[in-house]
Amino acid sequence: MPRAGLTTAVVVERGAQLLEAHPTDELTLAALAESLGVRVPSLYKHVDGLPGLRRGMMLRAKGNLSAALAQACIGRARADAVRSLAAAYRAWARENPMQYPMTIRAPEPDDTEDQLASGSGLDVIYTVLAGYRLVGDDAIDATRFLRSVIHGFVSLETAGAFKLTADLERSYDRTIDSVVTALETWPRS
Repeated sequence: MPRAGLTTAVVVERGAQLLEAHPTDELTLAALAESLGVRVPSLYKHVDGLPGLRRGMMLRAKGNLSAALAQACIGRARADAVRSLAAAYRAWARENPMQYPMTIRAPEPDDTEDQLASGSGLDVIYTVLAGYRLVGDDAIDATRFLRSVIHGFVSLETAGAFKLTADLERSYDRTIDSVVTALETWPRS
């Protein structure tokens, strides 16, 4: 019988917490079980081993990032929405640097759960881009551009690559201002 209060969501959340708290340690089922006060076999009632745990953490991370983006964009349009989305994306990645890399992989065509989790974030971006009248292939191209710019900056920042003396906040703001300018003049197919 499963331990009272222990659910898949609890196991996955604790795994994510351990990953963030101990980024240099390899996440193991033994460490996770110990932190939950159970034995390793008890975890298998909730996750399919370490691969299942990692998949659960990936789905959770994509869902949490998508929710943060959606919340940031409520009631906003065009440049205001892009800036809010970019700020929320960056803030989430900085707060969850070990989970962030789990959010960038595209889902496999036969993975419905991952497609739904990934699709939530894309829907937010498509909604923002619709304010620029970007739809269809134009929206896909603009999404790739927007994600590439934000991801590039965030990845370099979370890896500690920005050590020059210029203000990092100003650099990010200018980067996003350039994205807004590009979207305002985006060529239509």
